[in-house]
Amino acid sequence: MKNDLTGIICAMPLEMEGLRAQMTETETETISGIEFVCGTLCGKRVVTAVCGVGKVFAALCAQTMILHYAPARIINTGVAGSLSPRLTIGNIAIARDVVQHDMDTSPIGDPVGLLSGINIVHIPADAALCAALGESAAACGLTVQDGTVATGDQFISTTEQKVRIRDTFGAIACEMEGGAIGHVCYVNRIPFAVLRAISDGGDEEANMDYPTFARMAAANSVRVLVDFLSR
Repeated sequence: MKNDLTGIICAMPLEMEGLRAQMTETETETISGIEFVCGTLCGKRVVTAVCGVGKVFAALCAQTMILHYAPARIINTGVAGSLSPRLTIGNIAIARDVVQHDMDTSPIGDPVGLLSGINIVHIPADAALCAALGESAAACGLTVQDGTVATGDQFISTTEQKVRIRDTFGAIACEMEGGAIGHVCYVNRIPFAVLRAISDGGDEEANMDYPTFARMAAANSVRVLVDFLSR
């Protein structure tokens, strides 16, 4: 029988709590220090994990989830900083593809962001999965934009950083895990999507009341996922 399990990965508890509160028939297991909770959400079987902040934790979580649970798809959700004038706080960014903006071997002639070994910069997300998430975001009455989501081990909080990432990669949002999860899924041939609600502008005002905005944004990402799983 085909495993139709959906894997859901967040970086922080505040991004996950709204989903786990609605899960039933749950079973919990801790592997490599990460708590995985399996159960039913909106009538669908899911496995959820809070990976921690940054690319290493994200990759560790995604690879462990794939090896131990064999999900049919993985969705990375949570909050992000905006790099697009179309995306303001609470809006939804969906990745057509992901990049790692802090990967740089350009001094030896490579394009900025090239991932050695797979030799690409932009890792494509699953088109059908992203389209379905976009439909759910629209159904929730939220402004949504799809495009490149940029990942790096930095909280982007200056205009200089924001402009560099946007101009180099054409990115619409920046965060710290999606590119790593996409990298792991790509290597393992697992369909993936990155869904992010905007919590800040990725500039000098990014840390102004961030906890309040992050919680509101996280609630919007939960709404979209619940609609998606309910269909």
